[in-house]
Amino acid sequence: MKLSRRTLLTALAAAPTATLLSKTGFAAGYPERPVRLIVPFPPGGSTTVVARSVSDIMSTALGGTIVVENRGGAGGTIGTHYVSEATPDGYTILLSYSGTFAIAPSLYANLRYDPRKSFAPIGMIGAAPSVLVVNPSLPVHSVAELIKYAKAQPQPMQFGSPGIGTVNHLAAELFASETGIKLQHIPYKGNGPALKELLGGQIRLMFVPIPVAIGNVKAGKLRALGVSSAKRSPLLPDLPTIEEQGVPNFDVALRYGLVAPAGTPKPIISQLNKALDVALASPDVKKRLATDGAETIPGTPEAYAAELDRDEKTWGPVVRKLGLKVK
Repeated sequence: MKLSRRTLLTALAAAPTATLLSKTGFAAGYPERPVRLIVPFPPGGSTTVVARSVSDIMSTALGGTIVVENRGGAGGTIGTHYVSEATPDGYTILLSYSGTFAIAPSLYANLRYDPRKSFAPIGMIGAAPSVLVVNPSLPVHSVAELIKYAKAQPQPMQFGSPGIGTVNHLAAELFASETGIKLQHIPYKGNGPALKELLGGQIRLMFVPIPVAIGNVKAGKLRALGVSSAKRSPLLPDLPTIEEQGVPNFDVALRYGLVAPAGTPKPIISQLNKALDVALASPDVKKRLATDGAETIPGTPEAYAAELDRDEKTWGPVVRKLGLKVK
């Protein structure tokens, strides 16, 4: 087939641009307008802290603007579904995390997105443990004392969470299952409302991201009993882990990352990944996330895809074992 002179010239003119894209992974002209980073929870929680920690430096690295937008509801699945249906042009991305990607597939009977098929991973941000806290009026000062106290109560103790299916919800369910105590779940629309009820004594305990709880813990308004991860947190170095206090193999951490709608061009994914790596390498971001209890874990989109798969294989069996299902 013969090419017209115009077609040939157009192809030759495009060649340098195509070569540039293949060598650098950058999309020419991107971004031309602000990029929206959707956080699928209300303001005030750890997900918003993480998003804002990386968005400013990513904006500079991209040569554009990233605007953090909160869209909460249904354990983070509403905002996550919203992004799954967004135009795959790189201008709408999502803060993904364990609850919406590793837990939701087993928890929700009619989930309107597939974590593996609806999204293109950009990269992992990091991981952060939670802390088990109680209202100071509760006469317990350790995990062992809490277990003993709970077993002596005629009624299940009420605990709060930012919503059904969140990691903090399942951490408490797993804790109850592993220790043989009875708890009653009271879901809220975010950590903020739940903490307000905990501080007021309406509920008795919660698993809370350390940065969200630490102010009240240091002020004596909440009592911290144990860290949820396998190792202690630098933020609370004197506080033993729950595993140290007699609950074997208890290791719960929130894992955060960035994803885009499936079909987003690979050069744009590459550019976003490079910008994320720049942010995670920043001493200011490392310090800020460390202060918030998170460890930065940069990597490739492929590495994050593998991590998402491992995380789902960890939490899926827990959800099924507990018999949790939301219609």
